[in-house]
Amino acid sequence: MARSPFEWIDEQARARSRAGLVRTLRPRPADSALLDLAGNDYLGLARHPEVTEGAARAARTWGGGATGSRLVSGSTELHAELERELAGFCGFESALVLSSGYAANLAAVTALAPHGSLIVSDAGNHASLIDGCRLARGTTQVVAHADPDAVRKALDTRTGPAIVVSDTVFSVDGDAAPLTALAAACRDAGDAGETGEAGKPGRPGAALVLDDAHGLGVIGDGGRGAAWAAGLAGAPDVVTTVTLSKSLGSQGGAVLGPAHVIDHLVNAARTFIFDTGLAPAAAGAALAALRLLREEPERAARARAVATALYERLTAEGLEAVRPDAAVVSVRAPSPEQALRWAAECRAAGLAVGCFRPPSVPDGISRLRLTARADLTDGQVDRAVGVIIEARR
Repeated sequence: MARSPFEWIDEQARARSRAGLVRTLRPRPADSALLDLAGNDYLGLARHPEVTEGAARAARTWGGGATGSRLVSGSTELHAELERELAGFCGFESALVLSSGYAANLAAVTALAPHGSLIVSDAGNHASLIDGCRLARGTTQVVAHADPDAVRKALDTRTGPAIVVSDTVFSVDGDAAPLTALAAACRDAGDAGETGEAGKPGRPGAALVLDDAHGLGVIGDGGRGAAWAAGLAGAPDVVTTVTLSKSLGSQGGAVLGPAHVIDHLVNAARTFIFDTGLAPAAAGAALAALRLLREEPERAARARAVATALYERLTAEGLEAVRPDAAVVSVRAPSPEQALRWAAECRAAGLAVGCFRPPSVPDGISRLRLTARADLTDGQVDRAVGVIIEARR
C-alpha cells in the first residue's frame, strides 16, 4: 500500500500530544447543569426570550438562509435595519454587516491596506486581525503590546498610507488598549504641509482600525463600545469592527465607520463581496439584543462588576490574575498540562471555564480564561470562585 500523503499530519498530532496541546470538540447539550464561565455571552442574552423570538420571527419572514452574497440576493431590509441601528447606537455614521466577526476583521484590514501602505499591528492582536494583515497587500510591522511610542516609531518609517490595527480589549488577558494615545499617535503622523509651499496639502495621519469584539455591550455608556468611551466614535479617521456573537448573543460581525469607508468596503472587501450574507435569523436575534441593551443599559455595568468581583476574590486567595478592563478575567497557570487538568477539575465540579494554551496565547503562558456575565447572581459568583480555588488545590 502506498504511503499516505498525510503522514506529516500524524507526526504533528504526536507532537501536540507530547506537548499537552491536543484540542477536541465537546458538543454541549441544549440543557446543561454546568455554570458557564467559558462562553462569551457577556450580557446573558443568547437565550433571552426576546432574542430567540427575534431569530424565529426573522426565519419565518425571510427564510432559513440569506440565499446569496449581499450584492446578489443576500441583503434584506432586516440587514439594513440592523446596520442603521448598530451604527447609531455605537455613534458611527455607517455600518456593514458580514457573516462573522472574523470576516469583518479580514474585510476592514485588507480593504484599507492596499499595496504601498503600512499596517502597524499590536503584538497581542486577535488571530483574525493577524490574518487580515497577512492577506493585505500592505507591509505589516508588529509592535510591542499596548505601546503607543512603538506605534509612533513605526509610523515614522512610512512612505504611503498607513493604518494602526488593535483590539480594544485583548481577548487573552482582558486588558484594554490605550485608545486615546493610539489615536494621538495616528494623528500626529500627519503634517500640515511643506515649508515654503503655500496651499500644498500635507501628509494625512494614519487611520485607526479597532476590533471592539470584547468592548461592545460591556464598555462605554450603556455598552456603546470602547471607541465611544474614548471619545473616538464617529471620528473621520477611526473604523471599528464588532462581533454580534458575544454581547449580542447572536452570530455575525460588522464594520462601523465613515460612510465613504463603508462604501469602499462594499466594493473592495472580498469577505463581503464573495461570502453569503448573514442568515436572517442571526440578524433578527442581534437586532433584538441590541434593542434590549438600549432599554437595559445597566447590563453593561453588571458584567464589569461581576468581572471585578471574580478578580478580587481569586487574587485574594493567592491566584495570579490580570485586573479586567471589561468582562474577561485571565488566571495564570503553571503549564499547559496543569491548565488542562485545572479546567477539567472545574468541569467535574460543575463549572465550565476557558483553557487557553499555546499557540492561542502570544506570550506562551497558559491560563484559565473566565468570562463574566451580567446575568450571574452573587451566589453563582461565590460558587464559581469556590470551585476554581478548590480545583487548583
